[in-house]
Amino acid sequence: MEKLSHENGRHPVQQDDGYDTVGSIATNVADGFTVVAVGDLIVARSLTRGQGPSFGEIVKILYDADVTFGNMETNIIDIRSFNGSPQAEHGGAYHVSLPELGPDLKAMGFNVLSRANNHSFDWGVEGMRETSRVLDQNGIVYAGVGENLAQAGAARFLETARGRVALVSFATTFTPLSRASDPAGEAPGRPGVNSLRLAENIVIPSEMLESLRRIRSALPHSWGSHDDPNRVVLAGMTSGVTCKVGDKPGYSYEADSRDVAEILRNVRRGKQLADFCIVTNHGHEPGCWSQVPSDYEQSFAHTLIDVGADAYIVHGPHQLRGIEIYKGRPILYSMGNFIMDELRTPVGADMFAAHGKDPRIDTDAEVSVAEMIAWGFSDPLFYESIIAVSRFEQSQLAELRIYPIELGHSKRFANRGVPRLAPSLQAKAILERLQKLSKPFGTQITIANDVGLIALRNGSPG
Repeated sequence: MEKLSHENGRHPVQQDDGYDTVGSIATNVADGFTVVAVGDLIVARSLTRGQGPSFGEIVKILYDADVTFGNMETNIIDIRSFNGSPQAEHGGAYHVSLPELGPDLKAMGFNVLSRANNHSFDWGVEGMRETSRVLDQNGIVYAGVGENLAQAGAARFLETARGRVALVSFATTFTPLSRASDPAGEAPGRPGVNSLRLAENIVIPSEMLESLRRIRSALPHSWGSHDDPNRVVLAGMTSGVTCKVGDKPGYSYEADSRDVAEILRNVRRGKQLADFCIVTNHGHEPGCWSQVPSDYEQSFAHTLIDVGADAYIVHGPHQLRGIEIYKGRPILYSMGNFIMDELRTPVGADMFAAHGKDPRIDTDAEVSVAEMIAWGFSDPLFYESIIAVSRFEQSQLAELRIYPIELGHSKRFANRGVPRLAPSLQAKAILERLQKLSKPFGTQITIANDVGLIALRNGSPG
């Protein structure tokens, strides 16, 4: 990781002619600036028509903000004219939506979207490009994908009445063949997503490590380090598993220093050209079963804010994780699902095969239901989430208001997945769970009238 200087809140590269070329990393927005953040948008159709007043209440919250952010976890294509194909390597399912989703997202109020995630290349580079075209047509700013790594990693900008907003999007969970790269010599760059590669270690007690060491030694032509007494690598022809000693079994992650350096530079660049910088990550680690962030993430989130991020928003685990306020900036460790509308079609031949279905007999919906069950997403927990509304006064976070939502877990397949404000008892349960998840970060959430509130004084929780 590159060394950074935060003296006086500035990066050291400045001119001596009295003109500061970089500027303060402080938040610089007008009073009343608001950011709405939601989680994953897994949506296959237009929703603003026909969903009734309960969805209208949601849209009003989204539409009233200066910035409305979500994670775009689908591809927008018209299969009748699409020139690409479903990829052999997909992000768990072939997420697809109709072209009418573009204007519908705009009508909901979305004006910035993250695109770096494990579904960005479900339909290949053609799907990525067609989705970009639809979003561009509708004036929705997005970041995280591009024709090469420089484009995928660059900040993209939204002009608002209260300040200019930069968005930097990256993913720690992505399909290997979707990772973007830059040109090198005669080799051209590769289209794809802006990625942060993580090295995963399985943490186990020392006696288990010794057993693994004996297994590795018994393998013909075993790979991996034989010198480190606290680490064992079991490697095959195409992949490897690294185990290391620790007191508590689990998973540990090490971020790639090259990716970290590039992401930090892009955050600095974004903030230098904007009044407010949102940084967002799509990551499942250590797994969608976990309500606790990965061990690397808090430190990395703090570093992002130290170099200029005004908000760090995570999505991917499909359920809520805690909220932290660091130096007066919100860190949302997982926003869960905002829309989980699984009416996608077509689902692709590989999805039929993966779930033992026959496209001559079974339907797309039956494949989707089987996929949801296989991944454990039939649990009601994945159908409960929040809308987070951050309001800034005097360029400081004044409050973070939390609206609990539910996605209709009990409804039939064709009707569930669409958000509405949670009824009182369910709202209380969601907010109380979020209180517990946020307590380790020193965050206090008060609950009144089925809404959560984090109030701040002078940039600190009040």
